[in-house]
Amino acid sequence: MFWIHGGGFVSGAGDDDVYGPKFLVRQDVILVTFNYRLEVLGFLCLDTEDVPGNAGMKDQVAALRWVNKNIASFGGDPNNVTIFGESAGGASVTYHLISPMSKGLFRRAIAQSGTNVGYWAQAYKPRERGFALARKLGYNSDDPKQVYKFLKEQPLESLIKATVPITYSEKVRTYTEFYFSVAAEKQFGNNERFFCGDVLDSVSTGIHEGVDIMTGYTADEGILSLAIFGDISASLEQARNFPQFFISYPMSLTLSTNDQLELGKRIREYYFKNSISVPDDWEKLEKFYAADLFVFPANRWIKLCAQSKKNKAYFYKFTCVSELNTISQMIGVGDLIKDKPVVGHADDLLYLFTPNTSPIIDRDSKTFQHVEKVTKLWTNFAKFGNPTPDDSLGVTWTPYSVANKDYLDIGNELKPGQAPDDEEVQFWENVLTEFKQKLY
Repeated sequence: MFWIHGGGFVSGAGDDDVYGPKFLVRQDVILVTFNYRLEVLGFLCLDTEDVPGNAGMKDQVAALRWVNKNIASFGGDPNNVTIFGESAGGASVTYHLISPMSKGLFRRAIAQSGTNVGYWAQAYKPRERGFALARKLGYNSDDPKQVYKFLKEQPLESLIKATVPITYSEKVRTYTEFYFSVAAEKQFGNNERFFCGDVLDSVSTGIHEGVDIMTGYTADEGILSLAIFGDISASLEQARNFPQFFISYPMSLTLSTNDQLELGKRIREYYFKNSISVPDDWEKLEKFYAADLFVFPANRWIKLCAQSKKNKAYFYKFTCVSELNTISQMIGVGDLIKDKPVVGHADDLLYLFTPNTSPIIDRDSKTFQHVEKVTKLWTNFAKFGNPTPDDSLGVTWTPYSVANKDYLDIGNELKPGQAPDDEEVQFWENVLTEFKQKLY
């Protein structure tokens, strides 16, 4: 099982300080973790042969190729590799499913809380972003070769964690954008390209045939966004006063100002009805963040996968609650949430991995039973391409189809269902279709 860490393509690492292997290796699998270049070092794209983009993704491919060549020496099977990742790692997984560089290097794929149809996982105007970074550091040029030369001469500390908006709306909003991510590469000679073309078209027609897929999201994905998108009261004030708060950067490139205002009002009305109370309406803001960034993209992505009928796909919603759900406390919104049980972005990871800071769990506890259940689902899928190959978990997880939209609620109990968050998903489908946004 080949783990791709998350962190928005700007942070994170694959070390066992966070991703300890003890839970997973109990299920008789081999766990591989690794690092890849991040932020500007991993995702700068100047549309040139020297800087075509996606260096971080090519690091991932290099690690996969190493596994394919060497894992047998560690008792592994190069023909039975499962790639899995969360957040940006999940989006990475979905890119490997359409990348010609990754084809044939894995048999199964698990994308947790992240897909490539989420706008944050796609680079828009990446060369302009590189020019903006150079300008911020004092060099103004539209010559990509000169910009590359300048950036190479800068100290690393100046390059990383730079905020480089390229539009006024990016500059003024509290709803932070993601500046460096996966780009559609141009062809230069015989150079390998990790990704090129259109994401939606590639997912619709280009997913590697025969690879088994599993994907899903947590019940409260937007909790993390409350912490990283700035002051919650300021965000609610912007949402109350400016309908364009609800318009993502890529939509702002294609919609007129009038359409942005109208669409923003429709989204605001759906989540907040007729008024926004500051700061009390944080739960409604969280729900919007969750749908915008994770819930709707996940539902879109699996529908695209299922339409081609080339891949068996399993869909889930993670709702398990225990003392392992600590993300809200770790990111500083515990005082806001208080005693409300939440399953935030990345809360599922503590049921798969053992960070160095995590407490020892009593093997007779319900929490340990939850861990056993989750790791069994993941490793069954990795071994057999079916998370419930027998009746040992007391449930049958039916693959997703466009007609039935089957999924598994992975909570304190395992509950099969259909069409998770369907009303909300239908709202987004309808309103974005009305405003002529490409969905499928």
